[in-house]
This record gives sequence, C-alpha cells and structure tokens, in this order.
Amino acid sequence: MEFSIQSKEQLRELWTNIYNTEGKPDWSHILPYYDEHIFFWDSVQKIHGIAEFTAMTERLIARSSDLKMDIKNIAQNGNVMFLEWEMTLSFKKYPNSSVYGASRVTLNEQGKIIEQRDYYDLWGDIFDNIPRFGKAYRKFMHKKFG
Repeated sequence: MEFSIQSKEQLRELWTNIYNTEGKPDWSHILPYYDEHIFFWDSVQKIHGIAEFTAMTERLIARSSDLKMDIKNIAQNGNVMFLEWEMTLSFKKYPNSSVYGASRVTLNEQGKIIEQRDYYDLWGDIFDNIPRFGKAYRKFMHKKFG
C-alpha cells in the first residue's frame, strides 16, 4: 500500500482522525505518511527521525487523558501545507486547556511528510485556564513584551 498525501483535504482528514472524539489520541494510521527522516520542531523540542517522532507521540498519549483537534483552516502552496488549529487537552488533575496554533507541513517527492513545524504559545494558552495566574501572566507579558 502506498502512503502518500495527495491533497490538503486528505491531510485534514488524517490529522483530524489522530484525535478521537473520546479517549486517547492515536497516530498509528498517520505515521506511515511520515518520512523516516522526518524533522519536527515546536516550542518545546526538535526531533529527527521517525523513531524519535513516534516516541514523542507516545509520550503525549501517556500524559493526556483526552485530546481533541479542530482544524480551522488549511492552505496549500506546492508541497507545503499550513494548518490553523485549536487543540483541547485534558490532563489528569487539571482543567481542559485549549492551545491555538498553526503547523507548516512539507511533503517530499513521494508525498510523505519530511518536515513539520508547529507554532503555538503553549504556556500562555495553558496559563489562561488557571484562575488568577492567567491574568498575572498576561500582565507580565504585556509589560515586558508589548
């Protein structure tokens, strides 16, 4: 079976199906669409290779009790796709947190994901859901950076 991404609609469907409507996320159906030399990076980590990428997905599954992804927009320019998303995470002892972000996905000549760059404000979005702390964090950020 050939695993290649042919359209932004296909990527949207694959991406959305990672995140179940109930229960833990599952990357098993999309991992074959990643090149073995995948380069992934976000605000927390840089990962090289499918083994490290798979390990990262397993860590996320272990930490979250529920995870949902809502793709707001998707655009394609040649072999590069941009996804705007809202991810809702549920951790064991904490309230649900929404993280808003975007991902740039680059496909190789075989239609596999060779590079993925995720952009998001992890701490700001999570801190916003903590009473009193969120306001203090935003005030600090405004004072120092805005």
